[in-house]
Amino acid sequence: MLPKKNIDAETLNELVETSCREFAQRPALSLAFQQPITYGELFDRLIRTASVLKDTGIRKKDKVAILAENSPNWAIAYLAAIRLGAIVVPILPDFPETDVRHILTDAKVKILFTTQRQIEKIYELRDSKLSSIIMLDDSPPEKVVSNVETFSTFLAKADQMQDKSRQLADRTPPVGPDDLAGIIYTSGTSGHSKAVMLSHGNLYANVMAANELIRITPDWTFLSILPMSHTYEFTIGFLLPLLNGSRIVYAGKPPTPTTLERICKKEKPSVICIVPMIMEKIYKKRVLAAIEENTLLKFSMKMPLIRRSIFQKIGKKLLEFFGGELQLVAIGGAATNFETESFLKEANFPYIVGYGLTEASPLLSAGPFKDPAITVGSAGKPVPGVEIRISRPDPQTGIGEIMARGPNIMKGYANHPELTGKTIDREGWLATGDLGSFDEFGNLHIKGRSKNVIVLSNGENIYPEAIEEKINAFMHVIESLVLEGNDQLEARVYLDYDLINQQTKNKTQQQKKEYINQILKEIQQTVNSQLASYSKIYKIIERQEPFIKTATHKIKRYLYAE
Repeated sequence: MLPKKNIDAETLNELVETSCREFAQRPALSLAFQQPITYGELFDRLIRTASVLKDTGIRKKDKVAILAENSPNWAIAYLAAIRLGAIVVPILPDFPETDVRHILTDAKVKILFTTQRQIEKIYELRDSKLSSIIMLDDSPPEKVVSNVETFSTFLAKADQMQDKSRQLADRTPPVGPDDLAGIIYTSGTSGHSKAVMLSHGNLYANVMAANELIRITPDWTFLSILPMSHTYEFTIGFLLPLLNGSRIVYAGKPPTPTTLERICKKEKPSVICIVPMIMEKIYKKRVLAAIEENTLLKFSMKMPLIRRSIFQKIGKKLLEFFGGELQLVAIGGAATNFETESFLKEANFPYIVGYGLTEASPLLSAGPFKDPAITVGSAGKPVPGVEIRISRPDPQTGIGEIMARGPNIMKGYANHPELTGKTIDREGWLATGDLGSFDEFGNLHIKGRSKNVIVLSNGENIYPEAIEEKINAFMHVIESLVLEGNDQLEARVYLDYDLINQQTKNKTQQQKKEYINQILKEIQQTVNSQLASYSKIYKIIERQEPFIKTATHKIKRYLYAE
């Protein structure tokens, strides 16, 4: 295990100040293809921003919201607010207007940092405590909105202050580990948004635990493509590189494969945090497709040694796709398909799978990187400082609810003490709501959400996520959902219609329909051959549009339950 970084800090403020001092001349943040600001410049800008925030009346425990795409200014706004002891409310850019307005009102936000793409979500805002809106992208709103200014104008106020006034941000109330840094409103698969309270100590403990999983150096570059308003990207893709003096490059928006390849070619990332869906798309489109089109290659895949050699060659090409200097792809936010991970393992592709949730800041298990005892299909071992146990495990399978305890566990849900009490017991154990078990090597295996378990009339427990993983492994499948109907299992499947149209070019509509029916029949037969008799799929239903998903691309199952 790697030694902890020797840094005297217990809060995010101290962590950032130490790194900005130690790495002052090194590049810190930039948008792709742009000149980065240094750590010294980062600290200067966050101090200036904090000075203006304080001058406008922001005090300790006040709420400051950020509703924006990733950018250096997003980072500056966050760090400036917590410098004053304010509490940041990061809002996912994918949230709809109703959710955004609810969050701003419920949290009693005083200042909002946003962008042109997002501001229309607050045009109909009522009963808000907002005193000011700052446009992080420096664009004026298309409609006239009161109290709106650009970030450049906002920052320029610091230059207009006298020297004594500009030191306002240095004379701040003390901020300790137990003080809140952020409140994150989740939009989970259950449909009920909860306001998770994370302290400086929670986030600090988790980034230090992550720092023990792999040795990171200041010359590394992190490419940020997931929203910073999600705790996974915030802790692993933002705090972790800041801790180590690494460079962070923001893609600016969710990139297409072509754009991503162009960014990687120029910026040459060392680390990328992604959700499993991205790697699964790459595997199906670039690996499976190439194998299916080549009869000899398809036959060769049946021989393990030849298959491994082929996969390793493909793995090298994938590294070139990501710029040629990739050290690690961190995969988290949802379950990883077993077949996709098996390919990554055989291809010697540098990856690590993690498991966590917002309430845990978020990481609970992962790696360590290159540990030979990490098994494919697992979420690795508990991260340093975190205890994980299985509550009421099944005597035969060992599966039970995953419970976690550690300094990274949230302070609770804002304004919901009863829900907090149900989620965290008196001994500090967090009930994750996930089901799992440990293998003989100490790796944690996630089986699904406890509320998703299907109990048939014969008393058998069905874990739908395990069946969905088998369905999603098919090249023609983008996503699927297994549900119970009349005491039987049915699967709803959304297919890759671009691929199907390509394969049925010059065919009639009737022929295309027959081709799709054949695909569905093959999926049902193949998957059922891998399942116990009580868990076989009775019916497969074609779905012709994507499922509605959360920010981390998990299907909102509650919308489809009958």
